[in-house]
Amino acid sequence: MAPPSKIYPDFAAALADIPDGSIIAFGGFAGPGTPYNLTRALLAQGTKRLTCIANTTGGAHQPRMPDIGMLVENGQVAKVICSFTAATRPTDVLPFTKYYESGEVEAELVPQGTLAERLRAAGAGVPAFYTPTAVGTELAAGRETRVIHGREYLLEYALPCDVAFVRAWRADTAGNLQFRLAQRNFCPLMAMAAKLTIVEVEEPILPAGAFDPDQVHVPGIFVQRLIQVPPAPEGLWTMRRQERAR
Repeated sequence: MAPPSKIYPDFAAALADIPDGSIIAFGGFAGPGTPYNLTRALLAQGTKRLTCIANTTGGAHQPRMPDIGMLVENGQVAKVICSFTAATRPTDVLPFTKYYESGEVEAELVPQGTLAERLRAAGAGVPAFYTPTAVGTELAAGRETRVIHGREYLLEYALPCDVAFVRAWRADTAGNLQFRLAQRNFCPLMAMAAKLTIVEVEEPILPAGAFDPDQVHVPGIFVQRLIQVPPAPEGLWTMRRQERAR
């Protein structure tokens, strides 16, 4: 019997069974790898009480693309685990910030490297690790530390998630993924840390085995669902790619 296809006809079908209260990781780093189409579909679906894991909540770039901040504005988010709860420049404003500062949404601030390692640990089956990052700061207040070889380290726990939203450049029908340049960022780690990985794919999905194994960035064993990004306006492309096209 042939295995079931990992290719879904559209974004709504791929997200239909995601329940309220899910922990969802969103790939991307200031544009590249950001799953705009999956985020837009989740916004339309209305799933609530979400815990969102990401580098940032988005919203600083204009014109604005679908982001976690929109999910917050729509009342779908209970908590965000991210590296930035506010913009890195005073001229930028993250829509999420006012909800966090007013206490309407909980936020857990995690340094970028620690966020990546917590995701990697979850995918590798490592329950916790020690890191010197954040030792002596407010982020370490009341938390367990340990001195190893004369240096103090902070205990961090792995960060498994229910679902990962990922954007990839190319994929084959087995779910093997390739990323383009900076698009790679958190995406492979999130795919490994999740029980269910859903991928929006930019290029036409290729037959299984089309990639040289050395060219695979995420093995298909970590990927359960693929959706081909349709042409605009139905499909959303990265802002930087749109800007280069003009």
